[in-house]
Amino acid sequence: MDVVVQRVCTSWTKKSRGGPEAARRNAAPTAFPLPPGLSTALHEITMSESDSFEPHTRVRDLSAAGTTLGEVDGLLRVDPPTVSTFAMPRRTRRPPAVRLAPGQWLQWQINHRFAGRYEGGWSYQLTTLNIHYGPTTPNTFLTTPTHHIDERRHLR
Repeated sequence: MDVVVQRVCTSWTKKSRGGPEAARRNAAPTAFPLPPGLSTALHEITMSESDSFEPHTRVRDLSAAGTTLGEVDGLLRVDPPTVSTFAMPRRTRRPPAVRLAPGQWLQWQINHRFAGRYEGGWSYQLTTLNIHYGPTTPNTFLTTPTHHIDERRHLR
């Protein structure tokens, strides 16, 4: 199975909900160039308010992608991303699985709010999964996706 998943996670607090900090957060990309020669792997990018949304990247095993992937009848089946039981808002109804033909790619976006553990404040996260079925180039995710699922909700 020749699949590349790029997971882009952006996290912030109330500080970046408005004004110049929100503009900086909203300018954070949801897709990045891939490392050359990447094949069947997870390319993970994290950005957080605490370091001015500077991207940090690493390559991991595809099993850590946060979604279930499988080949069925020559197509790649992508199930909805895993959601933490501690995340708000609750999503009781999720979109169905998406099937990709070779050469197609999917962008799936989902956001959450989490209660603070110690200080009681909220934290927020936007996760974007870019998933390509078949061989990739460094610019694969810099084009328009074949499919786009938007599970972003209003976060208080």
